[in-house]
Amino acid sequence: MKDPHIVKSYDRDLETAQALIMKMGGLVEAAILEAANSLENRDEELAERVREGDRAIDALEQQINEEAARLLALRQPSAGDLRTVLTVMKISGNLERVGDYAKNMAKRTGVLVQMAPIDGSTGAIRRMAKAVEMMMKDALDAYIQRDAELAQDVRLRDAEVDQMYNALFRQFLTFMLEDPRNITACMHLHFIAKNIERMGDHATSIADQVIYLVTGSVPEDERPKADRTAFETHDTP
Repeated sequence: MKDPHIVKSYDRDLETAQALIMKMGGLVEAAILEAANSLENRDEELAERVREGDRAIDALEQQINEEAARLLALRQPSAGDLRTVLTVMKISGNLERVGDYAKNMAKRTGVLVQMAPIDGSTGAIRRMAKAVEMMMKDALDAYIQRDAELAQDVRLRDAEVDQMYNALFRQFLTFMLEDPRNITACMHLHFIAKNIERMGDHATSIADQVIYLVTGSVPEDERPKADRTAFETHDTP
């Protein structure tokens, strides 16, 4: 039998890592909404705060990975605890990428405020960002609660985000065809919408990890995707 003092110490280490995940998740959720709000309100100061805030998200990912590596090296976790440690590392990686996408959105806000606004676009982007932020919140709640059913619900909602992205894509094409002067602004807005769609993918990936943690296996069914746009873009920070 394991020394109870070692077990308690290991449990504390796991709790520390999971607390860091929730702190990181809170910062990421805020970054998603603030990036969208800075765009809608043409608020360069808020956009700059989002960009600066990404440093704290990156620092937390590094701290989580160091804590997880220490757990793996020193504690020799059992199969169930090993899944927890691996899940922590993968979730932190997904959160870090979402933080990068929020930072990228904020960078483009600084460019877009110098251009004429595109009617209705920023409100639609804010609604899409809110949908993704709720996915992220529920994915993290599912992790804390070990709720595979809630995680599966998050997976299914990714298709709704894809549909919102597709609608925005068509809207931007229309604006660009109607007036070539809209092309630059619409391209920036399209990249922002694509960033948000990617955020939804990462929230879904977190939900996949929750199901793995709870059941011991990654979902076999391919999650539904509704992104069928004509040109695929990969906007990296």
